[in-house]
Amino acid sequence: MANGSRQAAWEFFGAELKRRREDAGFTQVELGSRVFVSGGYIGQFEQAIRKPQLDVAQRIDETLQTHGFFERTWRKLIDDKRYADYFAEVVELERAATKLCDFAPVLVPGLLQTAAYARAVTWATNPFAADEYVGETVAARMERAHILDDATRPEYWAILHENVLRIPVGGPSVMAEQLGHIAKLSLERKTLVVVIPHAAGAFAAMAGMVTLMEFEDAPPTAYTEAVYSGTLLDDPGLVMRMRGTYDLLRVAALSPEASLALIESAAEDYRRCASTT
Repeated sequence: MANGSRQAAWEFFGAELKRRREDAGFTQVELGSRVFVSGGYIGQFEQAIRKPQLDVAQRIDETLQTHGFFERTWRKLIDDKRYADYFAEVVELERAATKLCDFAPVLVPGLLQTAAYARAVTWATNPFAADEYVGETVAARMERAHILDDATRPEYWAILHENVLRIPVGGPSVMAEQLGHIAKLSLERKTLVVVIPHAAGAFAAMAGMVTLMEFEDAPPTAYTEAVYSGTLLDDPGLVMRMRGTYDLLRVAALSPEASLALIESAAEDYRRCASTT
């Protein structure tokens, strides 16, 4: 579904929510209290500024007695099977964000991955997958990355642990290309990348990756991911804590200039290794 038609469909979702809420005699605040979000969030759903999570859509159905209408509509709109169910909504939010802040302790974030790196990661986690599945997964990841090429691209920060530079995903040639790509994006000012060196020792968020998302007309959201699961956090208190964690990661990192030098040095090491094999 194209972005324009998808947005129009979300506007329909919002209009139906408003109509059915009013028919049931609820204010935005009253409905919000019954589905465990704020009245302001209900207003943002109705204006298609923000998309509800699946469990919220299900509770709206229960409260308004709409017999699964909002759950079914949600599933049709979040329907890109190239992404895991828990990640499809994140892709939608990325497209609407004005600022994205990633932290990656082990793997290059998806928005920065090259096709060869993405392919190596996909094969590692799905060794028996068909070529078609791998191709679709890689294509979807490359499509996501196009938001960094748009004139209206979000401000994008990425904090990488040095592990990301040192784990030879796909081998020396793939890593040389991957790190060269990150350096190029940094030099083109499409992203600001900093690295937490091994020498920094223990660091915040050692348990996993973190993404913070900010929007023009909606509250910020955080996303964390583990193996085969991911969690969107939009509770203001939790998002504030995650932002504090990101601040701790930022102060543990090298400067942008020193980080770029480390990335370029690691890329050159991989190039030399690739040339001797």
